[in-house]
Amino acid sequence: MGIIVQKFGGSSLTSKEFRLRAIYHIQKELSLGHQVVVVVSAMGRRGDPYATDTLIDHIKENGNSLPNREMDLLLNCGEVISATTLSSMMFQLGVSNTVLTGGQAGIITNDHFSNAQIKTIRPSRIFYELKRNQVVIVTGFQGMTESGDITTLGRGGSDTTATALGVALNADMVDIFTDVNGIMSADPRIVHDAEPLIAVTYDEICNMAYQGAKVIHPRAVEIAMEKQIPIRVRSTFTCDEGTLVTSYEKIVKNKEQFNIKDRIITGIAHVPNITQIKVFAKEGQYDLQLKVFKAMADHQISVDFINVNPVGVAFTVHDQVADMANEILESMGYMPQLTRNCAKISIIGAGMAGVPGVMAYIVEALTEKDIQILQSADSHTTIWVLVHQEDTEKAVLALHHKFFEIGTEKE
Repeated sequence: MGIIVQKFGGSSLTSKEFRLRAIYHIQKELSLGHQVVVVVSAMGRRGDPYATDTLIDHIKENGNSLPNREMDLLLNCGEVISATTLSSMMFQLGVSNTVLTGGQAGIITNDHFSNAQIKTIRPSRIFYELKRNQVVIVTGFQGMTESGDITTLGRGGSDTTATALGVALNADMVDIFTDVNGIMSADPRIVHDAEPLIAVTYDEICNMAYQGAKVIHPRAVEIAMEKQIPIRVRSTFTCDEGTLVTSYEKIVKNKEQFNIKDRIITGIAHVPNITQIKVFAKEGQYDLQLKVFKAMADHQISVDFINVNPVGVAFTVHDQVADMANEILESMGYMPQLTRNCAKISIIGAGMAGVPGVMAYIVEALTEKDIQILQSADSHTTIWVLVHQEDTEKAVLALHHKFFEIGTEKE
């Protein structure tokens, strides 16, 4: 029997009704003859009693001085409560199961508390419980150091737990269950007729996740990609198959099965609240780039959207650190130009590689709507444009219309 790993996010476990929906999906895979490993997040979101953010807020209200090691002990509780609650309901329905913490499941991490990295997984306990015809419920988001300290994996940690276990167990599939029905071609809050994506590549979903789409954590996708373990992003509340995440080669080979047309663009994502910074070199200066980016790194300021030319550099930072970056550059004798309140729009698609005219379509779509392009960059699968934040929705709609509604797909 093949192994299926199912991850249920906090919004899928908030209520008893929602947990019963999760159990339905577990029982369905069991009925198909699969062995099932379930990974759970803490129940709910900020404000719900056991949610991770609620536990963090609890400490902020009680001293706000807990070291990261001890904070990880506290945050571990949310997933334990979630796992044992689901376990009790499954036993009531006659579904035998075993609950394992991340450490008991063999997830060994380094000691970077609150943002630990998985070093290795020793899945012998999971295999043992599966042989006993048990569903294995694993607390997501956490692991254990070699010395026995509990750690947490940072944001997206439960996604990472699921795909890392999928790799360690050589699973047939990793299902990421959320409150949305798969991955859409754009944010449906902006593009009301955004298209559901039947299949996307690992690279495409990583780019979409890094550029603002929050359906799955990119670190989790990268882990699955290494061993080519397929992922499905699905809704807990429907029976739909959701979006399959797999290799480009498998999508091309099975595009008729997936009912996918050849396409240039797969999706459009966006990141708001960023500031563009331009710095110009002094006459005869050739080390501007080194000095600027070293200064940003020394002050732990993350830079993005970098353009370098002989007379200067342009890059972006998050709005909240823009003043700090400006002060640093001014202290170095530069006069940086800041354009605040910008948004980065990402046009993503494995099918754009080698296809002429994609940038022309982008410029045309934005120009027709009088949207100024402040900066652009590209890779073989993604083109980025920087616009004023007030133009974000208009830009996403214009680009989506250009690529998805007027037939600019490859013939």
